[in-house]
Amino acid sequence: MKPLVIGTRGSPLALAQVEIIRGLLQKANPSLPVETKIIKTSGDNFVNLSLVAGGGKGLFTKEIEDQLLADEIQVAVHSMKDLPTILPDGLMIGVVPPREDVHDVFISKRFESISQLPNGARVATSSIRRRAQLLAKRPELQIEEIRGNVETRLRKLAENEALDALILAAAGLRRLGLWRKFGNFHWQEIDFDVMIPAVGQGAIACEVRAADTATRAALAGINDADTAACVTAERAFLRALGGGCQVPYAAHATTTGGQLHLIGATFSPEGKDVRRVDVVGSINNPADVGERAAKQVLR
Repeated sequence: MKPLVIGTRGSPLALAQVEIIRGLLQKANPSLPVETKIIKTSGDNFVNLSLVAGGGKGLFTKEIEDQLLADEIQVAVHSMKDLPTILPDGLMIGVVPPREDVHDVFISKRFESISQLPNGARVATSSIRRRAQLLAKRPELQIEEIRGNVETRLRKLAENEALDALILAAAGLRRLGLWRKFGNFHWQEIDFDVMIPAVGQGAIACEVRAADTATRAALAGINDADTAACVTAERAFLRALGGGCQVPYAAHATTTGGQLHLIGATFSPEGKDVRRVDVVGSINNPADVGERAAKQVLR
C-alpha cells in the first residue's frame, strides 16, 4: 500500500500535532502506512519578523500547500488558527479531529492573574488579538512583541527580568507536555469574558486536495463533527468580516443539543472599541451562524 505522506512545519508543536494525527489514523486504519515530511515555511525563515509586517497567516502555510497541490504530500497538517479562511483553488479542509483546550493562558513569575498586574507591567505576546483584549481591560499595561516557539517564549520570560507576564495558547502547552511544568511560574487560564480565543484555536486542520478522494476517505474516520462545525462557524465569521492576522478579531463556538453558540468580537488595535455578539443557530448550518454574527458586528 502506498504511504500517506503528511507535510508539516518542523517546530516542536507542529510535529506534536502530526503525532496526534498519526495516532488517530493508526486507530482508525491500522494498515495504512503514514510518513512525515518536514517543510520549511516563510514563517520559519524569518523568525524575527512580526506576523503583521510579514503578511499574516500565509507565512506558515504557503510552501506546504504548494507541495500538497503538486501531490508531493497527501495531507497538510496545520494549526487551524494559522490557516487562511480562503484556501487555494483545489484545496479543502478534509477533516478536523477533536479540539484541545481553547483558552489563552496567563503565565507570570510574580503575579497570579491579569488583575494582579501593577500599572505599567510588561506583558509579552505576538498576537494583536491578545494585545487588544488585554488593553481593553487594562489600558495601562505595556505590551511587548515576542517571537519564537513555545519553549523559546517561556525561556525568555524566565530569563528577562523586565518581562512580567506572557500569554500563550493552552493547546500548545498541553500538546507539548509543558502545561504547569516549565519554570516556577503562576499559570491561569483566562476566562472568555476577558479574552476570547482566536478563530480555530486549539483545533488541527488536515488539508487535502479536493480531488483526492482516496485520501479524504482514509482520513474520514478521525473527523470530529462537533469540532468541525464549530470551526466552520468561526471561520465563516472571520471570512465575512474580511479578517486575518492583521486585524484584532476573535470567535469561539460551542455545541449543545443540536444548537451551535458563537461568541464573536472585533477590537480596535488598542482595545478602545470592542464589539461583541452572541449568536445561536443550528449545528447543521454552522456557516450561517458565523455569517449572522459578522452582520451583527458590522451593524
